[in-house]
Amino acid sequence: MEQTETKHNPDVLECLANLSNDEVFTPPRVANAMLDLLPKELFRDPKTTFLDPCCKSGVFLREIAKRLIVGLEPVFPDLQERLDHIFHKQLFGFAITELTALTSRRTVYCTKSANGEYSISRFDTPEGNILLPLAKHQWIDGKCCLCGASEETLKDRTESHAYAFIHGINPEKVFHMKFDVIIGNPPYQLADGGAQASARPIYHLFVEQAKLLKPKFIVFITPARWYAGGKGLDEFRDDMLGDTRITELHDYTDSSLCFPGVKIEGGVSYFLWERDRDDLCHIVTRMGKDKIIEGKRRLREPGMDVFIRYQQGYEVWRKVKAYKEASFEKLVSARKPFGLESNFKGLREKARSNDVKVYANKAVGFLARYEITKAVDVIGKWKVFISYAYGMGDALPYQVLNKPFLGEPNSCCTETYLYLGPFKTKEEAENVISYIKTRFFRFLVLLRKMTQHATAKVYASVPQQDFSKPWTDEELYAKYGLTDEEIAFIESMVKPMEV
Repeated sequence: MEQTETKHNPDVLECLANLSNDEVFTPPRVANAMLDLLPKELFRDPKTTFLDPCCKSGVFLREIAKRLIVGLEPVFPDLQERLDHIFHKQLFGFAITELTALTSRRTVYCTKSANGEYSISRFDTPEGNILLPLAKHQWIDGKCCLCGASEETLKDRTESHAYAFIHGINPEKVFHMKFDVIIGNPPYQLADGGAQASARPIYHLFVEQAKLLKPKFIVFITPARWYAGGKGLDEFRDDMLGDTRITELHDYTDSSLCFPGVKIEGGVSYFLWERDRDDLCHIVTRMGKDKIIEGKRRLREPGMDVFIRYQQGYEVWRKVKAYKEASFEKLVSARKPFGLESNFKGLREKARSNDVKVYANKAVGFLARYEITKAVDVIGKWKVFISYAYGMGDALPYQVLNKPFLGEPNSCCTETYLYLGPFKTKEEAENVISYIKTRFFRFLVLLRKMTQHATAKVYASVPQQDFSKPWTDEELYAKYGLTDEEIAFIESMVKPMEV
């Protein structure tokens, strides 16, 4: 008998990758995991209303429809009557571009025209309940005062990226509807006209607008970089950490676990916000396919201004904080410490009289001392140089930071590096390097480092030590009274560093 070949027929929405760096499609399995956070009775109630304010593929509305079709069968035994009620009275969306509007309608109504003969529930208009409202940026001095986008960057684009939900169009007024659930995967960033393809995060604006509408439930998936704040996110981080209505947070340190083939530095997370609850947050951290940590606590720990994503990390940080030692952050320079850009081109290969050695990206050169305008008092002292940017990768354990190296007197660096110090002696600087090598040091940095950038603030939770001597992990573990379990966790997260 001839053997029949089994063919794989995947859901097309599982195969879609990101449209651009700000538009990432949500796989159905992730959409369903997010929907699983909601009370099941919502899908048995014919009055529950759902809004996706940032439709891309229409996956959220489609998966909600599937659940309602099952849950409302006792209420509407006739299938067509059930479908008409669900699609006309319960499911609503704002698309973010013309392309995603068409895609979403095709996904939800099984045709791009909701009033066409093939629509599973016939509407009077081709848009149905998935609209693309006309919205405009509000330009002030070349920037949109609502989203921070750059007028210069967007002026020649076909799409305006003036997303309706965050540009003054209220879906409650458009649909004449109060929404029980707002759910989605918002655009992540927009070019802001800065140097080197600089972009401004905008996903937090969708979360903030959703909260203003006061639905019963909000579920969003976003980059996890808000944990530590940063560009345009500090106020949002503070609000999120203090919001006790966030009752569940699912944290992925590797974004590819949610979005295959998509790299999002710092990972992603999705959360459940419940208007009528005030509770501890159930936190689930996934650090790979098989490594999962769960716990229940407040997002804001007393004395910590960022979110600590690892429960064991919180326990270690609490023990270290009890010593009330000065922060290592005070020894770390600002970005571009000597005023030299990372792409500075004026270095000489050979030194002249009164030149200063300059450590640049993958190169060492020389520059006249008078050409250096910042931190001139540091040039003649011992210091340590360390990379400003270092990508950790996705695989555990991490190195966390690039390797530091000694900065001798009469030396400086470009923006590629930060300097630590200055120090009185070579021995003191070398002992600082021994401290950075420890897993303990880099683990405390890891608690705050969400992207490749390692500014001074990522060192804020690291205590200073007595640098008249070198340091080892064993000494530091003993000093702070870490348990075997805590030590094992640190060493599972941070790999040894050879300098």
